Amino acid sequence: MRRNELPLKATRHDLVKVAQGIRPADVFLRGGKVVNVYSGEILAGNVAIVQDRIAYVGTKEAAIGEHTLVIDAQGQYVTPGFIEPHAHPWVLYNPVSLTERVLPLGTTTLVHDNLFFYLHFGADGFTRMVRDLRALPGLQLWLARIVAQAEYEGEREDFATDRLSAVLELPDVIGTAELTRWPMLCDADPFALEAIEAAKRRGKISDGHTAGASYDRLNAIVGAGISACHEAITTQEVLDRLRLGMWTALRNSSLRPDLPEIIRAVTEHRVSTGRLLMTTDGPNPAHLEEQGFVDGLLRTAVQAGIPPVQALQMVTVNAATYLGLDEVLGGIAPGRRADVLVLPDLEAFRPSRVIAGGEVVAQDGRLTALLPEIDWTAYPEAKPITVSAQAALHAKTYLYPAPSLEAKQARVPVIRFLSTVITSREDRTLPVRDGCVHISPDEGLVYAALLERSGQWISHAIIAHLLDGVEGLASTYNTTTQILGIGKDPRAIATAADRVRSLGGGIVLVEHEQIVLEIPLPLAGMMTASSSFTTALRENQTLQAAASQRGYPFHDILYSLLFLTCDFLPGLRLTPLGLMDVKPRRILLPPTLLR
Repeated sequence: MRRNELPLKATRHDLVKVAQGIRPADVFLRGGKVVNVYSGEILAGNVAIVQDRIAYVGTKEAAIGEHTLVIDAQGQYVTPGFIEPHAHPWVLYNPVSLTERVLPLGTTTLVHDNLFFYLHFGADGFTRMVRDLRALPGLQLWLARIVAQAEYEGEREDFATDRLSAVLELPDVIGTAELTRWPMLCDADPFALEAIEAAKRRGKISDGHTAGASYDRLNAIVGAGISACHEAITTQEVLDRLRLGMWTALRNSSLRPDLPEIIRAVTEHRVSTGRLLMTTDGPNPAHLEEQGFVDGLLRTAVQAGIPPVQALQMVTVNAATYLGLDEVLGGIAPGRRADVLVLPDLEAFRPSRVIAGGEVVAQDGRLTALLPEIDWTAYPEAKPITVSAQAALHAKTYLYPAPSLEAKQARVPVIRFLSTVITSREDRTLPVRDGCVHISPDEGLVYAALLERSGQWISHAIIAHLLDGVEGLASTYNTTTQILGIGKDPRAIATAADRVRSLGGGIVLVEHEQIVLEIPLPLAGMMTASSSFTTALRENQTLQAAASQRGYPFHDILYSLLFLTCDFLPGLRLTPLGLMDVKPRRILLPPTLLR
């Protein structure tokens, strides 16, 4: 039996009294067309709210009192607030700035991945942050990672079950987050299974990430306890997941805009939508600004032929049921949390009013609620950048070490980018000088190195077809949050890395010995500390333009940087364990120890 629950202010006594007209409502929506996501109907009626819960849905007006806020919804649709079941609140924006942008668009519940907050603040710091973020308008829920996105020494200690259990006790944490290294489940790795079981014992969900898993391997993954997956990229993959009992989230993100294809599971194969969700899966700020958030998913689904009420069910009651919160969230019915939208139509899905937790928080696309001031420095940094300037500035550090000091040439495995995040291996014969492999300026190659934050080790690679014209770039915006250096000139990489070191995290571009772009990311090396979404948007646009001008051939530089250092996508990757061929999990070049 699921035990996820939300602390709510209005009591059962309050609900009964308002429903009977004995006590006045705090907010009363009059004369709207109420979208009932439980029955699939649209019914004329009123909605009465007391404190943070819906108390009455029907045609009576007995709950209107002298101090009741009456909202005229005549001619408009009254729907539940949208739920994003799979958010990544660290794509330059942070949970505050993300909320600032998406709440006026109708997304009243965000279910966040906790990865980088947990890695950098630890269990205690993350717990404090979660409690502070309860002051945000809208509902902030969390999923807890059970491993990182790239294996590293000490990972299993950081994600030990006793630490995870402490996090899972928070009511805001409703389960475990996607496990990107899903082969661990097929191998029945006790570490992963124990973590999932810790969630199950508490009646909580376990999100999944099963990219590339065959139908047979999905059987093992579902048997291991995974509740859902958002990685279907074909209609057949949607069908496979549904048929094995998985909640299946249809994704449309900046990296993978797959929804028009995979929605065919419904429009052509006529599958039941009862266990279908939709997700934006961490869109970059520019994509979010242009395409919207969950509102954009609805527009895309309806344009593809999904009836509007059915599309709404996928982002409201379906999501609430998956989260184990359907008795308190996701619908317009007595007892539910009062997350309510007033929509002029069921085509654009742009709300004229947004009510979250019983409070009017946005009107006509403008946030009216106040955002709390979050002091991000109040949470202790578990992994600060402490590498010395001397180590960061040593240009030779970023050169690829030759396999033999005597050889004049070396056959080197090169990471060749085929798309934004997909890579392949391409072997090249390159010259060796002074014990290091050297690249020619006109070969379309760049050096890459991953420098550990405290300067203990560095991993090396050579990359083709990514940032061919970059002299030196350094970034903590990657899945390890170590200092990633890329470029043609080791001296420029060193200058950029040293500046990132002094910033305490960020992205820096160096050209002709000058810093030409600088994006401070003090929050876990991934996020601006600003509460304004516009800040993240501006930084995203500036970086994308600068990268494109210097040879970046794809559409999403943030995800190229993010996943270069992961160890769950096929091809070659630059990881804390070294240059890795992911599929066989073979280390081609281990990291160099610096101390």
